[in-house]
Amino acid sequence: MTTNNDTNVSVMATEMIMSVEDALALSRGEVHALYKNCGNPGLATLLGLVGFDRQFVRAEGMRIWDSEGNEYLDFLGAYGAMNLGHNHPEILGALEKVRELPNLIPASLPTMLAALLHNLSVITPGRLKRSFHCNSGAEAVEGALKIARAATGRAGFLYCENSFHGKTFGALSVTGRDKYRKPFEPLLSECKAVPFGDINALEQALSKFKPAAFIVEPIQGEGGVNVPPPGYLAGAARLCREHGVLFIADEIQTGFGRTGAMFACQLENVEPDIMCMAKSLGGGVEPIGAFITTDDIWQQAYGGIEKATLHTSTFSGNTRAATAGVAAIGVLLKEKLPEAAAEKGAYFLAGLLDLQKKYPLIKEVRGRGLLIGVELTKPGGLADKLTMGMAAKLSNEYMASLVAGELLNKHHIITAYTLNNPNVIRLEPPLTVTRGEIDTVLNGMDDALKRNKGFFSFAATGAETMIKSFRRK
Repeated sequence: MTTNNDTNVSVMATEMIMSVEDALALSRGEVHALYKNCGNPGLATLLGLVGFDRQFVRAEGMRIWDSEGNEYLDFLGAYGAMNLGHNHPEILGALEKVRELPNLIPASLPTMLAALLHNLSVITPGRLKRSFHCNSGAEAVEGALKIARAATGRAGFLYCENSFHGKTFGALSVTGRDKYRKPFEPLLSECKAVPFGDINALEQALSKFKPAAFIVEPIQGEGGVNVPPPGYLAGAARLCREHGVLFIADEIQTGFGRTGAMFACQLENVEPDIMCMAKSLGGGVEPIGAFITTDDIWQQAYGGIEKATLHTSTFSGNTRAATAGVAAIGVLLKEKLPEAAAEKGAYFLAGLLDLQKKYPLIKEVRGRGLLIGVELTKPGGLADKLTMGMAAKLSNEYMASLVAGELLNKHHIITAYTLNNPNVIRLEPPLTVTRGEIDTVLNGMDDALKRNKGFFSFAATGAETMIKSFRRK
């Protein structure tokens, strides 16, 4: 029964809510205000301080335009979700072809999902065959942890220090930064960390502790683009097999051509027992994730009718996301983007290493393919003594964001820092990037480092941006 009060509330809501047309007409200041009033005010303030609260209104390939008509180069690539660039015409065209298909009928076997499951079994290494489609990287990790437990009957997990696997409870339990873990403890029990890249430490841990699985990123993206020693992944997979422990490769950020191969573990001929995927699987258009495993592990965990519905999701298999996945895999192979990432990444790394020789502010350049990190030097000497260590602490947390702000505000280049190591600038452009666009970034960094010799000069430049930001609002 509908009351007059219900009707009044409905009328008021109808009058107050925004339409799509209303939203598209919002100004930059109005968008900022809505985030502060109804969303995450701290994040809105943080982004506004360094000018990252721009209102972007159009995107194509490597390029993005804001509401003031400025053009930017995207060298962040949505943290690895834009391997194909923005609004790739083949992904948009594929979605147009399925616009009349039902998008969600959970009690069915969706056509496009069947094609995606097949394609994933073709392009993934070794005996990986059976996959589950979900909505994000964190969900893919949750699914991988669950199937490892179900298949082995064991509860524990080994993970790496400084790792990042997501912020849901299971994924957070195997993520190696206390800043993100502490507020939500207790997390999953029997999760133990080992140093990344240390095969001896892993062997010692496995000799004392028999978990369901060891989960590892082939390259630690959020950890600061940390590349393990040659042979580490292969050695870790071998040790896991010897100890009867499943090996989970988290390829969420490294997958789909990013490192110069379709998947980074293939660079060492590693065949995971379980692999997590997401980000660029959606072609930069649809949110999508997946985990894939062998037939044996799937059957142990979910085999037969009784166990077939132990792991499900309402949006799993939706037509639009699955279609984007099918099309994205096709584009990656047709345009040979993994090979392009290897060639352009080598060129980019060489240019950054040249900058390192010129500027002491660059401590280290590292990466593989087009997943690159530039670590900055912390202040030392008299400046740090005069500030009682505060200069180094502030630099460690904010230096990379100040450099990223300089690149954005003065050179219209979008970058960011890595979550677990905020002193590292990440460079993850779409794999379609050209050498000319890479040169633009190298020249921009050269200019920024030439004009700003250290933390305090970058901080002064950043302060100017903050003042302008406050005036604008």
